Amino acid sequence: MTDPRPENRRLWNEWSDDFQALWNADTDEGGSPPAPSPLAADAPGGRPSELLDAVEGIDYVELGCGGGQGPVGTAELGADRVVGVDLSGEQLRHARRLRDHRGVDARFLAGDAAALPLANDAFDVAASVAALQMVPDLEGAFREARRVLREGGVFVLGVPHPIHEMLDVEAGRFERGYFDEDRRRITIDESYDAELVVFDRTVADLHNALVDAGFEVRRLFELRHHRADGDPGESDLPDLLWKVPGEVRFWAVAA
Repeated sequence: MTDPRPENRRLWNEWSDDFQALWNADTDEGGSPPAPSPLAADAPGGRPSELLDAVEGIDYVELGCGGGQGPVGTAELGADRVVGVDLSGEQLRHARRLRDHRGVDARFLAGDAAALPLANDAFDVAASVAALQMVPDLEGAFREARRVLREGGVFVLGVPHPIHEMLDVEAGRFERGYFDEDRRRITIDESYDAELVVFDRTVADLHNALVDAGFEVRRLFELRHHRADGDPGESDLPDLLWKVPGEVRFWAVAA
């Protein structure tokens, strides 16, 4: 089977400027682009205090950090050492720009989530949000997350919910099955040379792979799509967004 990583890297390098422009579209003129941390108390699903009562002083790494919003936001919350890893050099260029703009200390590295360029037992918390669905070797990525975490460290994982990924939201119908072949290609824009290759895993697949990699899953959140905010009757978005989960997010502990 063809390795999708070169194509995904090429797509993200081509798409990065447009993607970050969309991300920052609601930023007021002269304002600072958003940098939400997955560890913030008001992050989707919240921050379970029994697993992580504070961010200050922790060592943090993010797998598939993209434009650096998560690491930068985590640095602003007081994390001691912050590292972001991503496959795309162009995404990392945006991450370093955001870091410098916000005036925080964070390090950004090119690398594969399934082969992290990091030492063993180096971090207290690892996170990955909306990234590992693009990684073919999910089990390898989870093993790497476990390897770089200290015993008792926390792993926060968020990926698109498989039910959401089954749907044609605009048409309001299923376009694929829950147990269909997991590899799928997405055309972002025909002007780009590459397509995005993603892998749809069931919730059970994700949970069991975390356990097999040496994690104890402590919390699981099924969250609405990030656009499903407020009253659906006051939005021009499809009603279906309010009826199905858009993301599944796990909080797990390194055993």
